Amino acid sequence: MTPKPVHVVGGGLAGSEAAWQVAQAGVPVVLHEMRPVRGTEAHKTDSLAELVCSNSFRSDDAAANAVGLLHAEMRLAGSLIMASGDTHQVPAGGALAVDRDGFSAAVTAKLETHPLIEIAREEVTGLPPAEWEQAIVATGPLTAPALAAAIAAATGSDALAFFDAIAPIVHFDTLDMDVAWFQSRYDKVGPGGTGKDYINCPMTKDEYDAFVAAVLAGGKTEFKEWEGTPYFDGCLPIEVMAERGVETLRHGPMKPIGLTNAHNPTVKPYAVVQLRQDNALGTLYNMVGFQTKLKHAEQVRIFRMIPGLANAEFARLGGLHRNTYINSPVLLDRTLQLKSRPGLRFAGQITGCEGYVESAAIGLLAGRFAAAERLGRQPSPPPATTAFGALLGHITGGHIVSDDEPGKRSFQPMNVNFGLFPPLEPGTKLKPDGFEGRFRGKDKALAKKKATTSRALADCRAWLGLTLREAAE
Repeated sequence: MTPKPVHVVGGGLAGSEAAWQVAQAGVPVVLHEMRPVRGTEAHKTDSLAELVCSNSFRSDDAAANAVGLLHAEMRLAGSLIMASGDTHQVPAGGALAVDRDGFSAAVTAKLETHPLIEIAREEVTGLPPAEWEQAIVATGPLTAPALAAAIAAATGSDALAFFDAIAPIVHFDTLDMDVAWFQSRYDKVGPGGTGKDYINCPMTKDEYDAFVAAVLAGGKTEFKEWEGTPYFDGCLPIEVMAERGVETLRHGPMKPIGLTNAHNPTVKPYAVVQLRQDNALGTLYNMVGFQTKLKHAEQVRIFRMIPGLANAEFARLGGLHRNTYINSPVLLDRTLQLKSRPGLRFAGQITGCEGYVESAAIGLLAGRFAAAERLGRQPSPPPATTAFGALLGHITGGHIVSDDEPGKRSFQPMNVNFGLFPPLEPGTKLKPDGFEGRFRGKDKALAKKKATTSRALADCRAWLGLTLREAAE
């Protein structure tokens, strides 16, 4: 007998991945997406899995980076998001960045043509009805007000929120390449890259100081109705960083380390603005780390102060929107199920994870858990030693509760990172990279990361029931 469908609400990265995982398990899916019936303040298209902020999935280094490890685990689990990202990658040094239009079109096509997936273009204004039995809410940071209110009413908990900012995108042919140059930091070659994957715009100290002063003085968009909403530290607007000190930007997105000015190799830039390819044609580049709430006219004026951008034309200017998430450690169990209502799961950024890949990974897990239940099996959470398990552990109870403020909820959005993993077992032998057989400098920290990722991948393969040969294929 064909099992009843699982309903997935939201066609972003998490919802798309959840629907794919359910369908690949042989269970029918109804994927509910409100666009184009109702738009949002950030989306520009009706495509599924649209990337509204950066086009980067961040580091693809599975041996020494936590998000790269998560990439690898998702590939092992047959992730649609990772497969589409790999197919539509653009050069980005050691990172995996994608052509945003090609990526979302590929995800949309895969879901539309899957025989077990029905896409319903409609707004779900309340919690999924009980007769759906198995449902996943993956409506993301831009959950429509009616559904957000229904979630709050059902959980007895107000939604938490933080600001999320969008970086500008520039037309490549308006950049001055007599000033800027191509180079990845430390000439690092990444997936699909050459070691010259970023455009770099150098600044002298005087230019940098003038730029920071202009950012601080520039007119900002005000959101009085959202006063008190905190920023997520991994996506701070440049003006918020500048307010923390004149040198903050120079030690953040504008750091000059690992870069040599091809036009003037003997003079080290005081600061550097990097741009990363945003589409497969190479006609668009986004300003790395330049999320902003500056008013649009101010963005054009101030960003044209950057050497190489004097005549820049912008395909999209920066923006700001509110990101909403629930108090997951209190509300959800280890299978992302609402404790007060079996069969109803949450996935993606609304659970309090941060980042494209993290959101998709939680969608992947929610989809697998829901499919298992539909097939009469007990959902099996991944081991805590895996990137999947570490991220799931943070969402469902890994935060710290303050003894000083027991009534205050301390749960905050988090990217996957090695701090979420359990320590290595006592006696774990670490292997130096060097031929001398001993550690130098930071080698021991790197060896710990590699031991952590090696353990994670082995445990992930075991959780998925894969042999080494199957994993390699």
